[in-house]
Amino acid sequence: MKAEEEPVAAPLPRLLSALFYGACSFLIVLVNKTVLTAYRFPSPLFLGVGQMMTTILILYVSKLNKIIHFPDFDKNIPKKLFPLPLIYVGNHISGLSSTSKLSLPMFTVLRKFTIPLTLLLEVIILGKRYSLSIVLSVFAIILGAFIAAGSDLAFSLEGYTSVLLNDMFTAVNGVYTKQKIDPKELGKYGVIFYNACFMVIPTVLISFFTGDFQQVTDFSQWTNILFIGQFLLSCILGFLLMYSTVLCSHYNSALTTTVVGAIKNVSIAYIGMLVGGDYIFSVLNFIGLNICLAGGLRYSFLTIWGQDSRKHATDEENLISSTKS
Repeated sequence: MKAEEEPVAAPLPRLLSALFYGACSFLIVLVNKTVLTAYRFPSPLFLGVGQMMTTILILYVSKLNKIIHFPDFDKNIPKKLFPLPLIYVGNHISGLSSTSKLSLPMFTVLRKFTIPLTLLLEVIILGKRYSLSIVLSVFAIILGAFIAAGSDLAFSLEGYTSVLLNDMFTAVNGVYTKQKIDPKELGKYGVIFYNACFMVIPTVLISFFTGDFQQVTDFSQWTNILFIGQFLLSCILGFLLMYSTVLCSHYNSALTTTVVGAIKNVSIAYIGMLVGGDYIFSVLNFIGLNICLAGGLRYSFLTIWGQDSRKHATDEENLISSTKS
């Protein structure tokens, strides 16, 4: 039986949710960079635990006070959510790890690979097709990223591996999140809450057995009010980023959420050159960075304002209908 088509969201909620996601994504990268690099906080993993605990606390208190609603736990919840929690924690940890090991400009360049990965997943899984202009824009993004990364004077194999894993997890997370936030099932709040619940305990155990927890307890900045303020701000922004990601995916597509992240990276890259303190200038790196950003902007324009946006919406409705059938 053919499922009913979901109504397309009005332009204003789509725009506002995209701007909200872009702002949260922009701010959390800067705050995490300060906590992990400027203050030399030893554990991205424990910072992730703080963000998960904040998410659980805010949503649970909101549910108790009837501000929001999501289903109570039952034995079907894990089945409805899987494999999103595993993808989510991989995305979370790899994102925090790569932020601490790369300069902001190189981080934003390599994060551009999320776009072609998302496109590849949508072509393979959803059967989408793209215009030549879109393909050329993606090629420019990849070319610029290779030029910039090839001349990176502060090369870090661990950092590059983390950010490329983060790209993969982000692309997969976007596709699955769109499928799981059906209001008739868990809804957007249920997806966020149970994601955090299922992964916080395993993440704490990993932190304990890898020695991260001991490093955190020995950290000397816990008496520094400014550090504590930044740490708490990162935890709150972690919740807002999770919420804004789901909200943007709810009103738009996984691809639009990825594109908004690319637009946000333009600002971060140039701010990182001025205030990050860890960008080592080279001509090729700078040229590659600008080619990558130009390709990202062109791609964003074609996707959001071009004819492809209507095609994405139609394909997305077909996907939702097929998964409900």
